[in-house]
Amino acid sequence: MKTTIQSIRFVIIFTVLTGVIYPLAVTAVSKSLFAKKANGSLIVSGDKIVGSELLAQKFQSAKYFWPRPSAADYATVASGASNKGPTSADLAKAIDANRATFGDDAPADLLTASASGLDPHISPEAALQQVSRVADARKLSHDQVQKLVQKFTEDSQLGFLGEPRVNVLALNLALDELM
Repeated sequence: MKTTIQSIRFVIIFTVLTGVIYPLAVTAVSKSLFAKKANGSLIVSGDKIVGSELLAQKFQSAKYFWPRPSAADYATVASGASNKGPTSADLAKAIDANRATFGDDAPADLLTASASGLDPHISPEAALQQVSRVADARKLSHDQVQKLVQKFTEDSQLGFLGEPRVNVLALNLALDELM
């Protein structure tokens, strides 16, 4: 009986430590040191939250840059990859439809969905592929829009992790501010 009581005490103590105290401490530290990231990296325009740096949004208007295709139609609850293999007829149709939209020389990230379906970034090449459409729709010079893409191109993390990328929401908000 003594061993059972000790076991129950340890379960209660470690449940409180690892299930309550530790998560609260980590949350408090992260909110104090990394407030923006701990709260979802939200982007605020004026006094309104317009999105997150971490999640793609659906843009369909010609005056905006478009993100990568999404198998989940940019829904966060149902996010995920299509799980279609390279021999899938459905995948081939989706790629062909995207190729018809963006052209035969479109970068892969404009033709295929990301693993989560919510990738907020596109490659600089994918952004540059869309400069003409966006510039024409907004009646801006191509050079002006191209410079904005260059301004919002982020380098690899720490100089060697990942590839250069462009956050679509940040770029589109900058375009709106430009107008």
